[in-house]
Amino acid sequence: MSSFAVPRLLLAACAALPLLAEATRADSCDDLTRQIAGAIGGRVGKRAGPSIDIRMAGPIKFDVTCRAEPIVQATSAEPTPSTTFFRDLSVASEILVGEPAATVEPIITNAYRTSLAERRKSFIQQNGWSASCYTDPGSSTMRTLCSVGRIPPG
Repeated sequence: MSSFAVPRLLLAACAALPLLAEATRADSCDDLTRQIAGAIGGRVGKRAGPSIDIRMAGPIKFDVTCRAEPIVQATSAEPTPSTTFFRDLSVASEILVGEPAATVEPIITNAYRTSLAERRKSFIQQNGWSASCYTDPGSSTMRTLCSVGRIPPG
């Protein structure tokens, strides 16, 4: 092997490291999405970039987005989200952020009520994670969007 072949191989291996990290991140996001889908009675759907859909019956839609820190998002087309909406999002959040669903659910509900009352996005920060809700009562396709995610360190 020539003396130039070794540096080229080393350079190629170093260039592949970011791709390996991206694949590892995708695998962990896929695993996280499978866990959440199983816990809330959904099925893993399509991946679009860093987001993976979770298919559910009815007017509630879920997706998991994995960037610096993962986020679980739920949307509802119902005029008022059902208790299932808040329960399923809190169960998904427990898997995502590690806080008990019973702790997360009232915080999400509070973010929803604040969003309705103040007619703007409501954002509630907790110990290393956050919940946010946005409401659009006039929309027929997405009346409520709530999400929970870890807050990136730093």
